[in-house]
Amino acid sequence: MKPDMFREPVTILVGLGFPAKVCSVMDAYRHLVEWPGSFRDAAHSVALNACQAALRGEIEADTARGLFVAFAEKHELLSAETPLVLGARSRNDSDPHVQ
Repeated sequence: MKPDMFREPVTILVGLGFPAKVCSVMDAYRHLVEWPGSFRDAAHSVALNACQAALRGEIEADTARGLFVAFAEKHELLSAETPLVLGARSRNDSDPHVQ
């Protein structure tokens, strides 16, 4: 695995709400660089600096990933994960027939 790859991709919403997978520090860096200047804030700056440090090998890729996720959460960019099984019930549900 390349050193700038994330262990788990981050799915964010781009454009008109289309999901995009961010799989590496370089992907995250590109999204941050393209972020409109008028919406840049402290979370953007921290995530951008973390990506730059990870690209230089100064911090781990997954550390930069965590800060990118924090930025994406703050700006409501994170895409909800689609459940693999819809309508599945757990044993903790209140069904008297399930023991």
